[in-house]
Amino acid sequence: MCGICGEIRFDNTRPNLNNLSKMMEAIAPRGPDADGVFAEGAVALGHRRLSIIDLSTQSNQPMVDPFNGLSIVFNGSIYNYPRLREELKDKGHQFFSHGDTEVILKAYVEWGEDCVKRFEGMFAFVIWNQDKQEVFFARDRMGIKPFYYSLDNKRFRFASTLPALLKTDDMSKQLNPNGLHNQFSLHGVVPAPNTIFNSIKKIQPAHCGTLSLNGQLKENRFWSLDSGRQDYQMDSQEWQQAVRDSLMQAVRKRSDVADVPVGVLLSGGLDSSLLVGLLAEAGVKDLKTFTVGFDDQPEEKGSEFEFSDPVAEKFGTDHYKFHVPNDDLIKRLPEAIQAMSEPMFAQDAIAFYLLSEQVAKEVKVIQSGQGADEVFAGYFWYEQMHNAKGETDIDRFANRYFDRDHDELLHMLNKQYHGEDYTRKLISDKFKHIQGDIFLDKVLNLDVTTLIVDDPVKRVDNMTMAWGLEARVPFLDHHLVELVAAMPPELKLMENGKGLLKKIARGLVPDVVIDRKKGYFPVPALKFVRGAFHDKVKDILTSQACRERGLFNPQYIDKLLDAPDEHLTRIKGSKIWHMALLEWWLQIHAD
Repeated sequence: MCGICGEIRFDNTRPNLNNLSKMMEAIAPRGPDADGVFAEGAVALGHRRLSIIDLSTQSNQPMVDPFNGLSIVFNGSIYNYPRLREELKDKGHQFFSHGDTEVILKAYVEWGEDCVKRFEGMFAFVIWNQDKQEVFFARDRMGIKPFYYSLDNKRFRFASTLPALLKTDDMSKQLNPNGLHNQFSLHGVVPAPNTIFNSIKKIQPAHCGTLSLNGQLKENRFWSLDSGRQDYQMDSQEWQQAVRDSLMQAVRKRSDVADVPVGVLLSGGLDSSLLVGLLAEAGVKDLKTFTVGFDDQPEEKGSEFEFSDPVAEKFGTDHYKFHVPNDDLIKRLPEAIQAMSEPMFAQDAIAFYLLSEQVAKEVKVIQSGQGADEVFAGYFWYEQMHNAKGETDIDRFANRYFDRDHDELLHMLNKQYHGEDYTRKLISDKFKHIQGDIFLDKVLNLDVTTLIVDDPVKRVDNMTMAWGLEARVPFLDHHLVELVAAMPPELKLMENGKGLLKKIARGLVPDVVIDRKKGYFPVPALKFVRGAFHDKVKDILTSQACRERGLFNPQYIDKLLDAPDEHLTRIKGSKIWHMALLEWWLQIHAD
């Protein structure tokens, strides 16, 4: 829920409230229900509210606790807040509201910075401590909720979206060669703390820290995923039951902790279908499910209605189906790009955007299946990496995952954006520090804790929050993630990936969903760069703005435009679309 922003000054001046207003306007879609500002001395905090828990005005933000000298802006949901609230009441704390925001404040009073270790859920928050004259901030373990910031010797500025920061005065838009290298190697992912701009960073997932009024920023990691083999001593049947129980708990807590109805984005795939089945088994009544479909292309169907319909029928859900013609896809692409906090290459972003528009008319909260493929090894490249022999860890990964090798990036980008092989160095360093007994463990750990934070998790957050809709992702419950990380790889890789999930689903979900070929959210009109879509891509990459920016080598552009279907990444993404999307995003947000 919600959007947050603010500014803290270090130069004995007050924050510019005009800049705060610009950020508030930029994050307004994330919180259509209420807005508020707190300004005191060197500190200004802004909040846009999406009311999910405690719908009363008592939980509006910024929330101020004058007794403890604290003020907070918070984005997210703490699923175990009722239990924490009772524990804190037993310790003598008194509450004036009934939501999770005040629980964060009182937990901070009681346990200090260690409070974040007690929170289960998704969160990004900032607390101003008047007594200590410092800020305490945190981002959840899986990075589900975003946290962007800019820091210099005069001020710290933060927001839920990167474009909100770009709207402010004196914000440099100089591109970062390191971020660009990641962007074009990791299919649109720039791992925290970097972004594609030198001036803007991201708080890393599972990190908290403090900021003093002298500008000293300290960050600490409060959680790590251990992918080493735990001594569980379980056979496959016991693993199946343990994972099922953990997933059911994750699904139930994301349904129970809300004062509004919770629906499900039902794609027709295994993951979302399993969520529907478990919610039905948990006794959830009048469940609303939502599916979007598009026009077919000769090579691919544009909808998964044939798979989502049997699920909705079996569980008797209140099912909504939406069909989007191809003409509408191209026409509304700029809106979806406008909603992106960072450039995102996955073409199903437009699907999530258009689906969320319709879903938000019916519910405020939905559950979604993101994360299952990465936690349970559902993609084809995992088995390829697992079976590869005679290569270093970085080669086993890069040769099956990187969109472009370093030499091709140097050919694609003009010289002012050249640098070292940043992405190879980054991934190599990550592998050295990940605790894992086998290579697949390390790959899944990297994916879950680093790569999916910025795709698909960010994609779902951005596209749903663009319409004031909160997405909850049970497959990224940290208890479930920790359990599955220790599971033997053969249980993940069997049945062409996600084998244990398929066993859990058997008998609950219709067989047609379980036995279907692995599918991806189909948006065929944007998968194949041809026709009107090709014309639009060409217009973007040959525009005056693109030429003046001087980011890409024109010869490289021409080569890819001449035969876009011949220039795909290792995981079948369109290289020319990647370039066009980044340039289009820059024209919308940074020009």
